[in-house]
Formats: sequence, structure tokens, C-alpha cells
Amino acid sequence: MANKLTWNKSVSAEVFFQVLLHVVLFLFFSFDKNQPQIQPFQITFFINYAVGAFIINYILLPRFFYRKKYILFFLFVALVIAGIIITEEFVLERIFFLDTRGQYFPGIMFSLLDVMPIIIILAGFKFAWDASKKQQEVEALNAMVKESELLYLKSQINPHFLFNNLNNLYSYAIDNSPKTPSIILELSSVLRYMLYDCKENFVPLPKEIEHLKNFTQLSELQIENRGKVEFDAENIRSGYQIAPLILNVFVENAFKHSTASQSEDISIRIHINVTENGILEFECTNSYRPQTNTDDLSQGIGLYNVKKRLQLIYPDAHTLSIQETDSLYSVNLNVELKKGSA
Repeated sequence: MANKLTWNKSVSAEVFFQVLLHVVLFLFFSFDKNQPQIQPFQITFFINYAVGAFIINYILLPRFFYRKKYILFFLFVALVIAGIIITEEFVLERIFFLDTRGQYFPGIMFSLLDVMPIIIILAGFKFAWDASKKQQEVEALNAMVKESELLYLKSQINPHFLFNNLNNLYSYAIDNSPKTPSIILELSSVLRYMLYDCKENFVPLPKEIEHLKNFTQLSELQIENRGKVEFDAENIRSGYQIAPLILNVFVENAFKHSTASQSEDISIRIHINVTENGILEFECTNSYRPQTNTDDLSQGIGLYNVKKRLQLIYPDAHTLSIQETDSLYSVNLNVELKKGSA
């Protein structure tokens, strides 16, 4: 129903502008300062041109030109123009100007110069209109593809997170750890946010940072007394929004690779700051042992996912820098936040 309504509006707009163009062009065509009144022959001659342009616009363009049958298109256009000239020179002029212009044929060049400007204007408008409509369709299709891709990327986050943390929960359960109930509560809280609270394309910044803090505390249980985790968030301003779960992957990777490569002296630091002009500055640094296998630090589904989401959501509004030294892996991300309600 919506598509039909949109189509009807598009057709109505095209008809309106076509009528307006024909009226303006006719007034220009029939203007004669020595004879200000519109004459019947002027209307008849212009209708001859308009019929020819209609055939080109609504028959030849869609059937031949848009289907890339260019030779047939130009052949039939030539026939249409020839038909207009023949109708004008050998029919209409002999009706309206039997004793003057109707007595002779002025020649092909003169006739073409008389006919072509009007045909080019009418056909050119139709071609430009179709091109504009096609561009709008392409942009709408690109928007649909972008939205579908974002939904797909976002859908990968929850299973990825759940898979990692269920493994941790399983380990604590096997050891009958007293921390298991608190882990379940933390996991429940984080999953509730991920599944229900962040369905929109953007969420309030304070809410997202609070979730990230809870996420960090849950992940910190993996480390226990083997190292230190710092989470620092400054100037978290209300009135800004951010794409949900855009920072989770970096924090998750920091814990994953630190705990996988080190049994002690683990160091993870997460620092977030929002500048006065609405730039979110995110820094996540984690230690690791260089002799362990860290080839996949900059690879994997999670990191590819977040890079792709940043490109789609913040194409010209973010900078991402990932650096690796002998013992540190750091991520620096700056994002221009979207303004919105808290």
C-alpha cells in the first residue's frame, strides 16, 4: 500500500511538471510581439511536436534506450522526427498556409532547426527526471542494504559475548566457586541490556557507559588476583547518543588476549572521556606476553565486526588506531557523538 501511494505521488509530480513544462515551452514557442494573441495554427503545430516527444519519452526511451538497444532507439527517434517534419510541412502547413509556406519545402536543415530545440527540451526533461528517480531508487536500495548489514553485524555480537562468558561461568561452576551466583547476576544484567535495551540504532551515552562498566566488572572476574583492571570514565555528558555495543569488542579482546597469554601481572586499562564538542575519546590498553601466540590480535570476527560497524555508522566521524608493542596492545578510538536525549 505504501509503495503504491509513493508511486502515485511520483506519477502525479511528473505529470504536474510535464504539464508545466509544456505550457511554458508553448508560450515561448508561440510568442510573437507583433501578434500577441495565440493562433490555432500555433496550438496545432505544438501538439505535433508534443506527440512526437511523447512517443520518444514514454515508448522509445523505456523500450530501447534504457534496455541499451541504442541503435534501434536512435533509428526510431529519426523516424519520429521525420514523421513530425512530414506532418508539419506536407499536412499542417498546407492546411494553415496553403498559399504561402505550404507551397514549398524549406529543406531538411531548416526543418530540423525548427523541430529539434523543442524535442530536445521535452525529451531532455524526461531523461533527467528518470535519471533523478533512478538515483533515488539506488540511494534507497543502498540505505536498505546498509540497514540490513548493520542488523546482521549487530546480531553477531550477542552470541559472541555469550559464548565467551558461558565458558567462564562453566569454569567457576566446575570449581564450585562462591562467586558463581554473582557472575550469573552480572551476566543476566549485561544480557538484559544487550537483548532489550539497545534495540535502537543509538542509545543514550550514560546508559551505554554504565553497561560497559558492568561488562568490565563481569570480565574482571576472570583475572581475580592475577593483575589489575582500571576503568575510568570522565565527562560523560548527557544529551549525546552512541551506537550500542560499539566499544564492547575492544574490552572483550583486551581480557581475552591478556588472560590467554599471561598467568600473572595482567594489566588492563580502559579510559573514556568526552570533550566539550562531543568527541568520545576511548582508550583500551592491555598487556600480553610476546612469546605467546598473538597473531589474531588484529583479526577475528569481533574486531572485523566493530570496524565494519564503525565504517557504516560513522563513515567520516571516527578515527581508529590500533598499536602493538612487545608487551602492550592499545586501541585508541575517537567518535563524533550524535546529539540526542539522555
